[in-house]
Amino acid sequence: MVHSPTLNVMIGAARKAARALVRDFGEVEQLQVSQKGPADFVTNADLKAEKTLIHELLHARPDYGVIAEESGVKHGADPRHHWIIDPLDGTLNFMHGLPHFAISIGLVRSGEVIAGLVYNPVSDDMYVAEKGQGAYLNSRRIRVSGRRDMTQAMLATGIPYHARPGHDRFLAEMAALMPEVAGIRRLGSAALDLAFVAAGRFDGFWESHLKPWDIAAGILLVREAGGFVTEINGGDKMLESGSVLAGNDHLHGAIAKLLPSSAA
Repeated sequence: MVHSPTLNVMIGAARKAARALVRDFGEVEQLQVSQKGPADFVTNADLKAEKTLIHELLHARPDYGVIAEESGVKHGADPRHHWIIDPLDGTLNFMHGLPHFAISIGLVRSGEVIAGLVYNPVSDDMYVAEKGQGAYLNSRRIRVSGRRDMTQAMLATGIPYHARPGHDRFLAEMAALMPEVAGIRRLGSAALDLAFVAAGRFDGFWESHLKPWDIAAGILLVREAGGFVTEINGGDKMLESGSVLAGNDHLHGAIAKLLPSSAA
């Protein structure tokens, strides 16, 4: 696969930021940790990775804006383009020594995600996509699964953290879906959950109250892999609402019908 200049910039930034993440992951017990709020941890590794990503991306595209998890919004001279960055999606996994976390980078043009990258630096799995060019894992073309039978489907979701809204709704969603599917997994990284849907590892994913940096890249990955992504209620404002339902063309609608209407 020959990458575009834009993807080359994104891949280079992700790999540079990942080097420090992997070093810090190997010394996770020694990390200095601050706590922003309930179950919302920020580590030195997180902050260093974000600084590296912003530096590398803006060095290559100095006029673009940035929306980043830790440093917020930086407006650029070019109002049409901005990067959406999560330097460490799966922070709690990282904190506990679980090798399931990712760097996520999305490029938005005039409100539409046109390029996306999700990278797990421990496994060295690099998922990339550009609008109209397909989705790839380590230079191999990927597609969403072809399963049609809900009873064989494996889904992914996220569980609301302590002190965050949505616990009752989540229990209702699980009660509706668990009897209908082969299994439901909660792995702790929405970016990787969406990448796994794109690669056919999961047949579907749903979650609410997500942030744009959690999902921007993953939305494009799923779509470019032949899948469908909407809000849980069927809308198309995922980056604004934080509500996401992703799946293949056979199961997306079936999952939506089973989810309680209160999830909309």
